[in-house]
Amino acid sequence: MNRASKSLLCAAAGLSLLSAAGCAPGEDTADTDPAPAESPASSSASSPAESSAASSPDAAAGSGNYADGEYSGNGSYIPPSGTSEDVDVTLQLENGVVTELDVETSQKNPTSKQYQREFTSGVKEQVVGKSLDELDVDKVAGSSLTSQGFNRALDAIRSEATS
Repeated sequence: MNRASKSLLCAAAGLSLLSAAGCAPGEDTADTDPAPAESPASSSASSPAESSAASSPDAAAGSGNYADGEYSGNGSYIPPSGTSEDVDVTLQLENGVVTELDVETSQKNPTSKQYQREFTSGVKEQVVGKSLDELDVDKVAGSSLTSQGFNRALDAIRSEATS
């Protein structure tokens, strides 16, 4: 094996190690830290006027018995900047399936604002057309913390939509 081949082999091995560690080029690691040690952020939701169902603990567990209608929920998360960020979710449910989705974020911090924009531009693909019970958004367009707030908002909506 000549010297050029050995160098190429070493470079490939190094990239492989970096990739396994989550540090490969193109990987956004600034927003993928584990959840901060602060206390869990709050969630709230409002149900449609036609729904008078009371909140139940089974809703967050995924009972699947949801009333059709439009629901809104709020979830928050704490990014590395330390300033709480909000994710407001409004969705339309038909037979337990999300048919429409609108997401707005607080965009308080410039870094968070970038991730939130990327999240809101890509989350519809992962949500619309799926059952509310099967939704647990992990990471969208490099944004993992925004999805924490989004999932908290979904939990609040599940509680309100239980029929």
